Amino acid sequence: MRSVKFLVAAGAASLLSSAAFAADMPSIMPAPQPYYAPPPQDFGGWYLRGDIGMTNSKGTLYNNNYATVPAGGLQQLGEGFTGGTSYGVGVGYQFNSWFRADITGEYRSRVSFSGTDIATFPGAAFSDVYSGGYTSWVGLVNAYADLGTWWCLTPFVGVGVGAANIRTTGLQDSGSNFTPAGGAVGGASYFANGASVTNFAWAAHAGVAYKVNNNFTVELAYRYLDMGTAVHGYGQSFDGSNAGPSSFQFRDLTSQDIKLGVRWTCCDVEPPPPPPLIRKG
Repeated sequence: MRSVKFLVAAGAASLLSSAAFAADMPSIMPAPQPYYAPPPQDFGGWYLRGDIGMTNSKGTLYNNNYATVPAGGLQQLGEGFTGGTSYGVGVGYQFNSWFRADITGEYRSRVSFSGTDIATFPGAAFSDVYSGGYTSWVGLVNAYADLGTWWCLTPFVGVGVGAANIRTTGLQDSGSNFTPAGGAVGGASYFANGASVTNFAWAAHAGVAYKVNNNFTVELAYRYLDMGTAVHGYGQSFDGSNAGPSSFQFRDLTSQDIKLGVRWTCCDVEPPPPPPLIRKG
């Protein structure tokens, strides 16, 4: 009987010690470590921009009289425009780390045109020396893809569509007639007034941006700009003949521009609040 009581007492003591050990377990286990999700990146927001650039225009002079020249009989020599400058402003939005868009407007300074045409007919030839020019306003909606950032430099590409208002500044034609032997037999001079036209315009951009700080970025960019056709107004020869609407045009006007621009992020978008604390364990 005494041995049975001893065994019961020993079993009870063992159960009590196991329960005490289990109660002490949480106090000696390591506390779970906190885990935070990575904070979201600030993707920018609204920005203002300004640009100044150098323009290099190209185009072809056209007149309805060219249709009467025999095939292969027209030579257009030394045609071209002088360089000019552009001044632009705009407002845009940075949607995320790689995509942004803006609306821009710019004034393009006057560029001068000069060229010489030689038209050869059976028994005669005509030489015309032209001078003229144009100014323009251009408005574009642009979209850009930023291609990543290395050492604060971000290359980008983009496209734009919009409108170009082109105003010609008048065209003067000083012409001479020649015999096949080269002797001068007469001449004529003609002047056409300037005129304004608004065309569809499109552009392609490529460049690199340098982020000075979170709110200020500098850009160096190349742009190809297509502005369509420019027209001229009423014209007449200096003797009063050939009076009427002029058919002279600058066709296929394009420009290859180099621009220096700045972007100022004026209204940063606040990033969303961090996610709640998640504990492991």
